[in-house]
Amino acid sequence: MADALYDVIVIGGGPGGLSAALYASRAKLKTLVLDKSKTAGSLAYASLIENYPGLEKPMTGGELLDVFRKQAESFGAAYKEEQVIGASLSDDVKEVFTMEASYQGKTVIIATGSMGRKATIRGEEEFLGRGVSYCAICDAAFFKGKTVCVLGDSEEAAKEAGVLARFAETVYLISPSQKLKVEEDYPALQISNIKLLLGRVVTAIEGGDAVERIRIKASGVENELALDGVFVYLMGNKPIIDFLQGAVEVSEEGCVVTNRFMETNIPGVFSAGDVTCTEARQVIIAASHGCLAALAAEKHIFGRKKAKVDWH
Repeated sequence: MADALYDVIVIGGGPGGLSAALYASRAKLKTLVLDKSKTAGSLAYASLIENYPGLEKPMTGGELLDVFRKQAESFGAAYKEEQVIGASLSDDVKEVFTMEASYQGKTVIIATGSMGRKATIRGEEEFLGRGVSYCAICDAAFFKGKTVCVLGDSEEAAKEAGVLARFAETVYLISPSQKLKVEEDYPALQISNIKLLLGRVVTAIEGGDAVERIRIKASGVENELALDGVFVYLMGNKPIIDFLQGAVEVSEEGCVVTNRFMETNIPGVFSAGDVTCTEARQVIIAASHGCLAALAAEKHIFGRKKAKVDWH
């Protein structure tokens, strides 16, 4: 059990999470980062970053994330690309659950960002769990031999369509834009049972006991498409906290509530970055949050009264 117990589990691989992992691992804490996808998140989507201190030349958000990730790994942080689906945080030893495994830690840092969204499509909330899903890895097996669609134009949407294609007979990848945010030779787009529908907006999800069809509008004309499942990967700016299921205190806006040391209301649980609804959503602010959260986690683990600020 001791070998399996992490000092710090970081949920999220954006600038807040990876900065926390860097500081925690550099403090010789056994650190694990659980990241849904290297290509998801607001920084990963940024086409150009030039205002982060220390950059000698502009780079994409994905390139900057790679720098963060490699630096954290160089100090010993473990990185796993797994989607967190739940967490038990009330005990001294915390447990975090993914589709692949469960992980135990003395502390947890929540850094999942704020690209979640409220249900905006008519019928989306009504059919959640009855054909509407936000997790292909979680629910793909329920749609074996059926027809489904993925809504979105991001790499995450294309990637999840690829997961669904292993189970469903037909997968429609429906994008509101005329071009996906991936290269034309992206592997998932070469799969024969994935059908692209570009420049289309889903206006409604309909059915009886479960999803039976969607309504799609293109160029002012609305049509129906019969299918059994709808996987939504449209971007928003709502904190991503669904997996917490009320485990920590959140504000009326759905933001994780912390004090100035990034501590939540649960001892040993911290938060960093956009999931806390910081006033200015900048990479440098998320990174500073991650630093503070890691310092506070180290203080909690060793029962210090003050955070230790350097381990050189």
